[in-house]
Amino acid sequence: MRLKLMAVMSMVVGLGAASSTALADPKDYRFEAVDSQVAVSSTATVAVRLIHLPDGKPVAGAILFQPRMEMPMGNMAPMPTKVAPNTPDGKGIYPFTADIGMAGPWTLTVSAKVQGEATTISGSVPFVAAAAAHSSADHKH
Repeated sequence: MRLKLMAVMSMVVGLGAASSTALADPKDYRFEAVDSQVAVSSTATVAVRLIHLPDGKPVAGAILFQPRMEMPMGNMAPMPTKVAPNTPDGKGIYPFTADIGMAGPWTLTVSAKVQGEATTISGSVPFVAAAAAHSSADHKH
């Protein structure tokens, strides 16, 4: 009887340990830029990956929401711009269309829900916008 009780107790402790390690931490995830360079455009595409840090793999099937794109303005409030989600590629890349009106640094802040995770993952991704280069053929001298 005592042996059975010990076996049941160790099973309970083992299950408790397994369930506590199954809960992931939002710190187990990171957003990163697919390409940190973007063009100044009213329809600029910015894309991010959501990476599961323990295995280094992109997370497909997350639901991204509350995107906010802003340009830091030194001692003033950041300058926000329009940003809208596009259709994810199904492999962990989440694109957005943003109205990038000025060259310089921009930051996309976004939140995500990942299947099986109880908490919301939030993060910020820096981008640098550059004006499109003009070739010498564009200028007539």
